[in-house]
Order: sequence, then structure tokens, then C-alpha cells
Amino acid sequence: MAEAPVKPLPTPNADTLPFWEAAARGELRLQRCDACGRTQFPPRTICAKCHHPAPGWVTASGRGRLVSHTRVHRPPSAAFKPDLPYVVALVALEEGPRIMVTLRGAAAEAPRLGDALRIRFDPPAGPHGIALPYAEQHAPES
Repeated sequence: MAEAPVKPLPTPNADTLPFWEAAARGELRLQRCDACGRTQFPPRTICAKCHHPAPGWVTASGRGRLVSHTRVHRPPSAAFKPDLPYVVALVALEEGPRIMVTLRGAAAEAPRLGDALRIRFDPPAGPHGIALPYAEQHAPES
């Protein structure tokens, strides 16, 4: 019997390692430029706005709003077939950057633009202990 296909996982590099280490602890960490204050994602060697080198890291709230989404019916590889259909979403984080993740739970059943979401993480997996982010519904604080 053939082995079940395995979903590919990211390989951390010098720019992304702090993000993945925090994700394994269930924390969303984003880069914030020490020079101009811009918060950015994905991680980079320099600030995308002012090109200042080596942005610092901050712990983000994990809260955001649904900006866009699509329901996937054709898997990118056989490894994703058991998950079909699933929803891929673009989430605008409170801190400014946007992150693309899958939606889970009630958020995935009938997603609506503007829905309040929270970023969560899968348990660490693979040789590098990667904890993939996903989003679920979140009641906004008043």
C-alpha cells in the first residue's frame, strides 16, 4: 500500500526563524521597524517601508478582520485532498499587516467580509517543529 502524501511545511531561515519559534509557543510575532515603526509580515531582512536593516520583533494580538476568502475545491496536491473543501482567507491584523491562513470552525462555514477573527496555531509538526497559523471566529471586544 502506498504511503499517504505529506503536506509540505515551510523551512525556517534567518529572517523567519523568530516567527516560527514563537508560533510553536502559540504566539503571533511580527516585525516592527525600529526606525519608522511600521509593522510588517512576512518577515524580511529590512523594513519594507524605509529599508532600515534588521527590524525588531513584537508580540501581536492575533486579532484581525476578514478581507477576502476563497473556498478551495481542487487540492494543490493529493496531501490536501482529505481537507476539501477548505477556506483560504486574507486577514487584516489589528497591527496593520495582512496574513493568509485557512479558516476553521464557524468562520469557515459562511465567511463574511469584516468578520472578527483570531489567529491560532496548529501543534508543532515536521522536522523543524512548524506550527502553522489558521484563523477562527472571534467575538470582538467592545
